[in-house]
Amino acid sequence: MRLLVGTGNPGKVREFRELLDGLPVELVTPADIGLDMEVEETGDTLEENALIKAQAYANAGGILTLADDSGLFVDALDGAPGVISARYGAPDARTDEDRVQLLLRNLVDVPDEHRGAAFRCVIVIAEPNEDTVRIAKGELRGIIRQAPRGTNGFGYDPIFVVPEYGKTVAELDSETKNALSHRGRAASIARDIIADMAAAPKTEGNS
Repeated sequence: MRLLVGTGNPGKVREFRELLDGLPVELVTPADIGLDMEVEETGDTLEENALIKAQAYANAGGILTLADDSGLFVDALDGAPGVISARYGAPDARTDEDRVQLLLRNLVDVPDEHRGAAFRCVIVIAEPNEDTVRIAKGELRGIIRQAPRGTNGFGYDPIFVVPEYGKTVAELDSETKNALSHRGRAASIARDIIADMAAAPKTEGNS
């Protein structure tokens, strides 16, 4: 069974390959099946955006699709950047580093004890031309440090400290990161859903 990872973000693709390793599915990317498309994230929540992406890619690619939307919700900024985490500061902030620096500037006067935050992830699994979807969610609480540290990650990983480890997400080894991250926790639930779907009796049109 093929499973399309509905994203053009190579960092997400790499993580999902690790997180879903061992499942009886062949992971493919949009490029693998000749899809060249961008999906506009017009939802007001992570779940809405993940749903939009999953259904758009599933319908265009004609195969089972997984898509996610993730965000960083900072307590001192009333939940910002939140659902627009990947577009925070646009159009001036164009790269992950730009967005990290913008966030740090917005927190410059906030003391460590008030720099709490949460990474949240929603994964949606959709079939082509079907309204029914499966949903998995995950969350990781932490603290925003005052300068980036670590290289094993992307996005806001270098400034998000996991208190019980005393390290940023970008400093954790891949195995630890995948076990406790917001995307890892959601993917753990998604793994069970995908495994059940792969084991279900085949009907006409399934492959």
